[in-house]
Amino acid sequence: MRGVLKVLLRAVGIGLLLLAGLALFSYVNNRMPLDYPVSDHFNGQRFTNPTLIEQISPGISDIVGMIREGRPEWPTRIENTGLPQLDADLGQDGIAVTFVNHVTFLIQMPGVTILTDPVWSERTSPVSWFGPRRVRDPGLSLDALPHVDVVLVSHNHYDHLDLATLEQLNARFSPLFLVPLGNRALLQSAGISNVKEMDWWEAHDVPSKSRVTFTPAQHSSGRGVFDRDRTLWGSFYIKRDNRSLFFGGDGGYSGQFTEIRERLGAPDIALLGIGSYVPRWFMKPLHKNPAEAVQAHLDLGATLSIGMHMGTFQLAGETFEQPFAELANALASEGIETDRFMILKEGETWLVEPQAR
Repeated sequence: MRGVLKVLLRAVGIGLLLLAGLALFSYVNNRMPLDYPVSDHFNGQRFTNPTLIEQISPGISDIVGMIREGRPEWPTRIENTGLPQLDADLGQDGIAVTFVNHVTFLIQMPGVTILTDPVWSERTSPVSWFGPRRVRDPGLSLDALPHVDVVLVSHNHYDHLDLATLEQLNARFSPLFLVPLGNRALLQSAGISNVKEMDWWEAHDVPSKSRVTFTPAQHSSGRGVFDRDRTLWGSFYIKRDNRSLFFGGDGGYSGQFTEIRERLGAPDIALLGIGSYVPRWFMKPLHKNPAEAVQAHLDLGATLSIGMHMGTFQLAGETFEQPFAELANALASEGIETDRFMILKEGETWLVEPQAR
């Protein structure tokens, strides 16, 4: 018995030493300078938010405060009712936008198909057995997807960069992956080679004479204990001929939405987050509440905005219904019709009819 106990203790000791070694390696590695030019959003060590005087830096007390506040009960499972239209006639300049879940949209333009922050995993977590679990299936199965040309990844948080899903998409379609600075190595570690890193305001041409510009956002990044803000975050502006679409990724409200409109023009469609915003003392710099999303819609001058970042994973302290109700109130306060800022059902497709055929 003593011999078995000795072996177990030795194994535990070796395991702890290995974990400590990995933690030390991660700590040292994430303090090394990064090989990117210093800018208004990169200080040589970490990426920053030029829109904030004090950078986002949650501590132990913040985490304890979040735990103390607790979270309301969400539904355990919800059935999807959205009906996709993946074979719609887009003519020369139509757009089909299908809401998959959370922040994942299938965007179809003539000659090019794009996915945003694809998440098909059951949990948004570094491990498969713990962490936020989806309360509904994706609105589209992976098998139902048409050929995907381009995948956009706004930043590396687990509910936006789902590596298991990206691996499956790479195996099925070999698309181009557009990612913020610092994220190529992570995708390459999963065998994904067709990766383009982008800095803010950098543009890249994609099929069908389309152009994707990586635009600013006010947010943060990190997948572990020591890598906070070692990779960039942002949003995307897609332009094809006279049509355009803005994908907001993740972020708090700032003057960046006005700057995006001034530099790139008002988009036909804006995909804007309206969830994960409670408690405000913690979430305000990171996530817009519905009223701020409506202001972002106005700043962008979008013809239509579609809400996202709600209804699939419980990531913050609002109730399940809260974003929907608060969006309706915010639109009413601004005198904006509900057909100008809507929420699609998971699996539902919104069609922008072609102007020319």
